[in-house]
Amino acid sequence: MAITVRALRAEDYSQWRPLWDGYTHFYDCELDESITASTWERALATTHSSLFCRVAEMDGKVVGFAMCILHEGTWSTAPVCYLEDLFVDAAVRGAGAGQALIDALMAEGKREGWAILYWMTRQNNPARKLYDKFAEADDYVRYRISL
Repeated sequence: MAITVRALRAEDYSQWRPLWDGYTHFYDCELDESITASTWERALATTHSSLFCRVAEMDGKVVGFAMCILHEGTWSTAPVCYLEDLFVDAAVRGAGAGQALIDALMAEGKREGWAILYWMTRQNNPARKLYDKFAEADDYVRYRISL
């Protein structure tokens, strides 16, 4: 099956939403509906949000997404892309959708002049098998303070 990666469109909501719910469930996270609605709206807003989304499509069906934040950095004058959320429908995992999403982001970044594409994941995430094909995990430790 051919996999196509493209920008999120408003008509994707009915296919994106179950994937989003699956993603938050995977991380044992229950988000208020207003946060999901805001995330969706910002992902569609191409002019006033640094958040954007790419979706993977197989046979006309959205089967995965990559939610990214393009931001400035202090060690580069070029934009930096943080891949915050990546998720693929369990029914098609291993078919190449996750790899296609990362490949497409790398190509977009090269085309648009980004300095870095980076992401974080849990140590025991099975997707690390895919991520290790792209880069070696570094030795940085994340600190997080909820406010």
